Order: sequence, then structure tokens, then C-alpha cells
Amino acid sequence: MENEPLIDEPLKRELSALYQAESRHYHNLSHIQAMLALAGDYRASLNDPEAVEAAIWFHDAIYDSRAKDNEARSAALAETKLAGRTDAERLARVAAMISATATHELPSVQSPDGGDFIRDTALFLDMDLAILGAAPDAFDAYEQAIRQEYGWVEEPMWNAGRGAVLKSFLARPHIFHTEEFRQRFEPQARQNMARSLKALEA
Repeated sequence: MENEPLIDEPLKRELSALYQAESRHYHNLSHIQAMLALAGDYRASLNDPEAVEAAIWFHDAIYDSRAKDNEARSAALAETKLAGRTDAERLARVAAMISATATHELPSVQSPDGGDFIRDTALFLDMDLAILGAAPDAFDAYEQAIRQEYGWVEEPMWNAGRGAVLKSFLARPHIFHTEEFRQRFEPQARQNMARSLKALEA
């Protein structure tokens, strides 16, 4: 059980098909590949790199821009698909990482090895938001792709809603949870989001 990879090739193919749906302009395979590349960059910092890889593969598996429970449903799918591949505790950690993408806040953990799990979750959440600190043109392309995913939302509603999201992130003392990502992405992320907010408010 422990020797089998959490995510094998057949499962990757199955999940890849979900990420290739036509309605996905940002939450697609490119987003997963970008996160996997970052997981590779920081592999030495991860306590359980395989669990993080599994969380990356599953975290947007269910994505409907009209729904409010995508993260919970993606976590449940991970628990179903990964059942029998690892122990229940590790499975619960993968599901908790995925669920944390709903708020991008760290879960509270009382277990003795909680520190390792929190560190992995912090890096995982930062990988998910790394696009915020991308070069301006890449960030703009991301914003346009998100707008397409919410094409059904009318402009005034979109501007208000997106503006509120950007403001809430800018109001945080830090956008990223880890020192590594703060140094690498935080200044650019703040510039990108402030510029985007200005455009929405105009």
C-alpha cells in the first residue's frame, strides 16, 4: 500500500480529462502543471511531497463557477479515489489541504505532527496563489481567464465581487503564508492586485 504512488498514470489521465473541460479557462491543466512545477522547486521543503502532489491534482477537480462547494466536493472526490492507496490519516490530510483552498487560510491542527502538515499546507496554498505574483502580462492573462469562467456574471456585479476579493487579499498582513513565497512573489502580487483593483474601480 505504501509503495504504490498516491497518483498513478491512470488517475492522472482521469483527472486531466476533468481539467480539459471547455468551461475551464484558468482552472485547467496548465494551472495544475504550474503548481506541480512549483512543488518540484520546493520539494526539499515538503514533509510529504506525494500528499501535496495529490492535493494539487485534486484541488480543482470539481470546478463550477456557479457553485459554492467546489473545494468540499473536490476533497470528497480525493477521499473516494485515493481510498485504499494510503492510510486514513494521510488521506484526511490531503482532503484538509484541498478544503483549505476555499479560504486560503491555514487549518487549525491539534495533532503532534501538526507542524509538518501546516508547513506543507502553507506551501501548497502559496503555490495555488503564485499566479498573483506573476509578471504583469501573465497576471493580466490570468485575470481575463477568470473573467471568462465567470462569463455569466454581469459587469457591475463582477466588478464589485472581484474588487472585494482583491481588497480582502490586499488587506491581509501577508498574501503568502511562507517566507519563501513572500520573498519571491509578494511585492509583485501587491502591485498586480492594486493595479487590477484600480482598473475595476475605474
